[in-house]
Amino acid sequence: MHFTDTLPTPPAEALAHSEQLAQHIRAAIASHGGSIPFREFMRMALYEPGLGYYVAGLRKIGVEGDFITAPEISPLFSQCLANQCAQVLAELGGGDMLELGAGSGVMAADMLLRLEKLGCLPQRYRILDLSPELRDRQRQTLQAKAPHLLARVEWLDALPEKTIRGVIVGNEVLDAMPVEVFQVTEGEMHSVHVKLEGDNFAFTARNPSLTLPLSGEGTKAGEHLAPPLTRGGWKGFLSYTSEYNPALPGWMRSMADTLEAGALLLIDYGYEQQDYYHPDRNEGTLICHYQHRVHNNPLLYPGLQDITASVDFTAVAAAGVDAGLELTGYTTQAAFLASSGLEELFIAALDANPDNQYQLAQQVRTLSLPSEMGDRFKVIALSKGFTPPLIGFRLANRKQHL
Repeated sequence: MHFTDTLPTPPAEALAHSEQLAQHIRAAIASHGGSIPFREFMRMALYEPGLGYYVAGLRKIGVEGDFITAPEISPLFSQCLANQCAQVLAELGGGDMLELGAGSGVMAADMLLRLEKLGCLPQRYRILDLSPELRDRQRQTLQAKAPHLLARVEWLDALPEKTIRGVIVGNEVLDAMPVEVFQVTEGEMHSVHVKLEGDNFAFTARNPSLTLPLSGEGTKAGEHLAPPLTRGGWKGFLSYTSEYNPALPGWMRSMADTLEAGALLLIDYGYEQQDYYHPDRNEGTLICHYQHRVHNNPLLYPGLQDITASVDFTAVAAAGVDAGLELTGYTTQAAFLASSGLEELFIAALDANPDNQYQLAQQVRTLSLPSEMGDRFKVIALSKGFTPPLIGFRLANRKQHL
């Protein structure tokens, strides 16, 4: 995958699909007086029923899609995560698992197979995924890799009504939540909206002198979270753009309400807040994926490309604590995998297939090296009614940095 200014032209059928969604967005802009907040544009582009990127029948993950996630790179990732889940399930005397957005289903399959080997299968493995295409792929993957465990898997349209004891896990879920974009120009803060220029979408600044409440300074994390830069004001900033996720506190409350006892494990790419809003990161973190190309124009091809923003893990931790969860652990993906048995799993895989040495080594490098996914991706754990230290953070727990 590489960053590019040029993208391949989508086929005619895909362009027609994108234009259909674009018409919906244009109608929304017209009905809201000529512009909509970027967050609403991102929501429609990704989740508009039947048309959005994540809910339409488009191949998204894998070689034929737009990006590849860690579970697709190597089963070692899911096996390490399963080791951590096994600890929680064992300490609780059994329980359920809930995966948020299960992608192709390969993580679910590999985790279930590892948990079976450890003698620690969950009673039920629930998957919350709104994409019909991905649900079909998940069933196919589980049928191919773990057919004898398929009966344990249940697909949900919404969070379960009854609380669960066990583990909630989400890999690359937070980065796909719609975000607000703000811009500072000559010391004045604006909300970034999307307008029309002819039939094309364009950015426009709205709400001059916008102020954003600060978490931790007389404001609960249940309100909008704002960058620490605002503590000193925006004087001296000639041009600065970034994002924040106002839906995060409500989302975290729903996680806390769902979890009776156990752990919430979230893996994603992002930063602590001081790094997220560093003055040098003045163009924000929004990126788009289309056919394994990365670019920074989210207004192109609505419904055909992924739009993501890096995660502010300080905001995640604050929202979780405000929701009644305990911040249990925070570390890099590399440290989490090392703590969760990556070396032992690598040796076992190598013993089982010595001819696969190069491929296995390359997988470990991609998952662990700082220049690859090792440092850019982080793992955060929040718990409820669960006190034992989590094994995934035994080598390096950086929660004091949040």
